Amino acid sequence: MNIEILPALALFAFVSSATPGPNNLMLMASGANYGFRRTVPHMLGISVGFAVMMLLTGMGLAQVFERFPISYTLLKFASVTYMLYLAWKIANAAPIRTRSIDSRPMTFLQAASFQWVNPKAWAMALTAITVYVADNGAWMLLIGALCFAMVNLPSVSFWTVMGQQMARFLTNPGRLRLFNWTMAALLIASLYPLLQMG
Repeated sequence: MNIEILPALALFAFVSSATPGPNNLMLMASGANYGFRRTVPHMLGISVGFAVMMLLTGMGLAQVFERFPISYTLLKFASVTYMLYLAWKIANAAPIRTRSIDSRPMTFLQAASFQWVNPKAWAMALTAITVYVADNGAWMLLIGALCFAMVNLPSVSFWTVMGQQMARFLTNPGRLRLFNWTMAALLIASLYPLLQMG
């Protein structure tokens, strides 16, 4: 096990976790619409869900795409469909005062499951495994997944806090609607790299 690559892996984990992507855009919208405390399960679901996805992918799931290319096409279709659904939900989120009892932030399991259709999460996991983990054994895969979980949580927390802080400027229903539609548009725009991949 080559532990010297850990700082480089941690830096990759930080940069890829902190930059805009579907998870962070949804957390920002959730922070603005529901606040930090109610978004905690969503944040934990992302961190734990990604670590599990990285572990399973590193243990051989990535080979499924090589053996059965149709599985990648199906994943791509599921990703686009689900992201469009989430964008619609964000765009149509009602102001807190008029929100129905059914309106709630993403749960832990929903956020963990979302990683499997998140194109940025796939890119992060496959890059981390290929560049940092592949030739360093199962222990390095476990350490890499834990590293991502530890680095990811502060990053996603930042995006939630940023959204929560913006909420004080979004008390006007028109501004909140504009914010939600902007977040939805950015979420759709984040699909562009996935759609360019063959």
